[in-house]
Amino acid sequence: MAKSRAKTSKSAPVVLITGANKGIGFEIAKQFAERGWQVVISARNLQAGRAAAERIEKAGGVARFLELDVSDSQSIKRSAAGFGKQFEHLDVLINNAGIYLDEGVSILTVSREMLLQTFQTNTFGAIEVTQTFLSYLRKAKTARIINMSSGYGQIEGLSASAPSYCLSKLALNGATIMFSEALSGEGIAVNAMSPGWVRTDMGGASAPRSVEEGADTAVWLATEAPQRLTGKFIHDRKVSSW
Repeated sequence: MAKSRAKTSKSAPVVLITGANKGIGFEIAKQFAERGWQVVISARNLQAGRAAAERIEKAGGVARFLELDVSDSQSIKRSAAGFGKQFEHLDVLINNAGIYLDEGVSILTVSREMLLQTFQTNTFGAIEVTQTFLSYLRKAKTARIINMSSGYGQIEGLSASAPSYCLSKLALNGATIMFSEALSGEGIAVNAMSPGWVRTDMGGASAPRSVEEGADTAVWLATEAPQRLTGKFIHDRKVSSW
């Protein structure tokens, strides 16, 4: 982890965001820092992740960088161990890391390799990160898990021209329901959300929504939504259909 130069309040809540070196993930991190949270930015790119944490610190926030490749089980284990050296608990986990590889393919042509690569990051990664960091979430007073899904993951949003992405997010939605059921007795809220079509490297310059708009629901779910709200698919702060 990169050492923070900002003054840290050990009583401030802690949020971990995967894939937070750019785009929606970084905007989420920035908004949490502005609220006085301790922000843990995770990314597989060491240089980009450290630079993102430094940007937040220069703006007066508290940020740590945690190297984490969600598609690699050993990386997940190492990152959890590193997290434990800095923090005793985790208040909010946001599984934001994701990839989109479907350019030029359809459900008729997508390869098994592309499906596997996409699922490793978008679905299996979120599941394993949640499992591995659960011990820290259980130590928080009111823990929350937020899975960054997509309208492409809704039944009515499935598209034959984005097969691996759609299916990976559909499966992530299913995992959200299962985690919510498994953790309901412990009071840990688990939800999936859609940020909408956002102007990022993935969404493109023609997308209608800003990163601020895309990040809004994630921050709301973590800070203002009722703790009893769990096992739902949320878009623009409202429950939507799976």
